[in-house]
Amino acid sequence: MALSCMRCPAGAAARRAAAPPPSPMAAVSFARCGFGRSTAAAGCWRIQAVAPQGVKAPMDPNVKNAVTPTTPPKVENGSPSEITLDEFEDLNALSKNDDSTVSITVVGASGDLAKKKIFPALFALYYEDCLPKHFTIFGYARSKMTDAELRNMVSKTLTCRIDKRENCSEKMDEFLKRCFYHSGQYDSEEHFKDLDKKLKQHEGSRVSNRLFYLSIPPNIFLDVVKCASKSASSVNGWTRVIVEKPFGRDSESSAALTRGLKQYLVEDQIFRIDHYLGKELVENLSVLRFSNLVFEPLWSRQYIRNVQLIFSEDFGTEGRGGYFDSYGIIRDIMQNHLLQILALFAMETPISLEAEDIRNEKVKVLRSMKPLQLEDVVIGQYKSHTKGGTSYPGYTDDKTVPKDSVTPTFAAAALFINNARWDGVPFLMKAGKALHTKRAEIRVQFRHVPGNLYKGSFGTDLDRATNELVIRVQPDEAIYLKINNKIPGLGMRLDRSNLNLHYAARYSKEIPDAYERLLLDAIEGERRLFIRSDELDAAWSLFTPLLKELEEKRIAPELYPYGSRGPVGAHYLAAKYNVRWGDLSAEHYKA
Repeated sequence: MALSCMRCPAGAAARRAAAPPPSPMAAVSFARCGFGRSTAAAGCWRIQAVAPQGVKAPMDPNVKNAVTPTTPPKVENGSPSEITLDEFEDLNALSKNDDSTVSITVVGASGDLAKKKIFPALFALYYEDCLPKHFTIFGYARSKMTDAELRNMVSKTLTCRIDKRENCSEKMDEFLKRCFYHSGQYDSEEHFKDLDKKLKQHEGSRVSNRLFYLSIPPNIFLDVVKCASKSASSVNGWTRVIVEKPFGRDSESSAALTRGLKQYLVEDQIFRIDHYLGKELVENLSVLRFSNLVFEPLWSRQYIRNVQLIFSEDFGTEGRGGYFDSYGIIRDIMQNHLLQILALFAMETPISLEAEDIRNEKVKVLRSMKPLQLEDVVIGQYKSHTKGGTSYPGYTDDKTVPKDSVTPTFAAAALFINNARWDGVPFLMKAGKALHTKRAEIRVQFRHVPGNLYKGSFGTDLDRATNELVIRVQPDEAIYLKINNKIPGLGMRLDRSNLNLHYAARYSKEIPDAYERLLLDAIEGERRLFIRSDELDAAWSLFTPLLKELEEKRIAPELYPYGSRGPVGAHYLAAKYNVRWGDLSAEHYKA
């Protein structure tokens, strides 16, 4: 069982003294932050019990568990379901019973993603006391490297929180001592057997839980999963695999990848990661909507005129052109990041915050949408441009990109959800590289006030009077609501003002990186922010017909200058549905 303890009321200590001791059948491991802290300092605790040693948990789904609960809960590899205990105070005593360990293997440890994101995120979790007491990190790649060389490579990317807590260098040294390296081929079962031997040396007699992070190209996913399944999976704990996007190129390749993974894994062992789902403002979406009465009644076609999901980068491919050219902006950003945000935004109220309940509602949204049509899409590609005496190269100037490439670096699309809540409301997506700014945001434009008494103050431009809710995902995280307000003084002059929740001003704590949250969730077995296979199928079904038509007809993208606001066609697409892009107004830059 997994126990969660919130702030305990007075008198819990007396009740705890009378309570029976925890059952020895379960090995208890901490699964949230704050090991060794006092209860008052911790604020929120969660511990997760792992299966007793008698419970087998192989990666092969055909092997049955030796122990089965009376009422079958949601199970992954024999680990029991989670329950909540509101009054459970002193968890330090339970830590003494901890006899499990977590081994994290970063496959592709010498790559950029591992160096820049995964290892720093793991260190941040260690620094915050969020990792289990017994853990080991192994890097696995083809490159020849010693443990010392791995630690030296990793140490160059580690940083402590900006609030300058004490013992930063000491914590780094402790963390690096837990990092090891094993060189091997990705398709060699023998090399994974050697890895297994090293993992067992560190795990000792404890219950071994193993997490594999596949930071590798998708064409070798199945080789690694096969070898890890047969030669390096846990025999008495859980084994989980984190898979990085892209999850295929279309419906067919995605389905083939899922079938391949499920030869060796069950669905609950597969954690398909989309790091945008781990961003603070994206995770706050459901809190904003479902815990504030002021928003949920307005969250429908009756009050919302359109929703805009905007992603822009102010740089080009910069050396990644070869990789990017085989996917393009639609596969790289729209089909995953933006569509996942859309599903979270538009879903119906789930019956609980359990992962399956939330993912069920997201799938319903995706299945309610019709596949994208070419007439509802605009694609673009950036060209070279000189500004302020500086020349910026075009996409096809990249030596790794074919000169005749028609791969889009920009796309805008209008999507519609065919259900009672959202019928007729355009959801506009826009994503691009080499644009004028770097930003990711959700913009909710509300309908005009019927019979507005003050419409004369706005002239003919009623859009100026439209209320707009903006959720800025990055950078400089914020949530602000645009309202109409009277300017102080004699007479009646109106102005647009922002009710602004600026995270940097409101919260002193640094916002964790998305990878920190997702890695911690994977260790805990929390799947809420990971993508299920049927969810992936539904997402690809929306975009695959469009992608095939674009590629078969070799439709040329509209060119736009590097550093501009994108192709003009995007404005015509928005105007087609009587929408004005919210990020291009003058007021946007004052927010």
